[in-house]
Amino acid sequence: MSSISQIITPHIKDLGGFTARRSLPHDDRMMVGPFIFFDHLGPAIFPPGKGVDVRPHPHINLATVTYLFEGVLLHQDSLGNVQEIYPGAVNWMSAGRGIVHSERSPQSDHLKESTLHAIQTWVALSEANEETEPTFRHYPIEDIPTWTENGVAIALIAGAAWGRTSPVKTLSLIIYLDLSFAPGAKLTLPADYSERAIYSVTQGLFVDGEELEQHRLAILSAKSIVTISANTQARCVVVGGEPIGDRYQWWNFVSSRQERIEQAKHDWQENRFEQVPEEKEFIPLPEDAFTANDNQLDEVQPLS
Repeated sequence: MSSISQIITPHIKDLGGFTARRSLPHDDRMMVGPFIFFDHLGPAIFPPGKGVDVRPHPHINLATVTYLFEGVLLHQDSLGNVQEIYPGAVNWMSAGRGIVHSERSPQSDHLKESTLHAIQTWVALSEANEETEPTFRHYPIEDIPTWTENGVAIALIAGAAWGRTSPVKTLSLIIYLDLSFAPGAKLTLPADYSERAIYSVTQGLFVDGEELEQHRLAILSAKSIVTISANTQARCVVVGGEPIGDRYQWWNFVSSRQERIEQAKHDWQENRFEQVPEEKEFIPLPEDAFTANDNQLDEVQPLS
């Protein structure tokens, strides 16, 4: 019996020399544990004068988690936080009752060739925490537990595994790992969480001997003990945790209540969200559900 219960092929969008791959939410799978959104951005190389320009937009009832492999992004939010994020660091923004933020290439990157390669995820908040006050926390790379085991470089982005615990403060039980394999390396994942998935950032990965094609999200069978191996230099990320119940999702809004999303849509139209200081641009509310889902990818766009 295969330890993989489902393979998700991401939706792909070309954003002008820069690719975004979305694995969650998907037609065949809404969530893995509390993870409700999974984007793989890049890798991209921008010439001078180009970069990423995600204008201010709102979130409710979720946490955004930004993790870079390459490049740098500048985060700004309606709480007044301004933070550059570099590879290996973690930006955890808990929207709670509502927050607005932007993510852009720093001005210094506009003057030179620059790169971007990142994973952007959303974690749905438990019902008890959906309407908490918004918060933002930045964890530099030095704070993230990293070690090497059997030829595998491990970064414990969030959660607990192998007797170690990440300092990243979460509001539910999750696991989030960045795994880099030397040729021939193997690693056995513990069955500590009810739902887990492996995303193949590169080719050359195998799950219990079964090849995992590049850029695929492999949903693992519940509570299975799984061995990941590689026949070349390879990289993957693991996400998962304990389920928190069904969620509604529309554009950048996630909630356990449909009426809360309707309220958020109206509040954004009526300019009731707090604004990002000194930001004058914003992303308008999409006209319909199809446009809303499509616009999530359009928001991550090259500077013109």
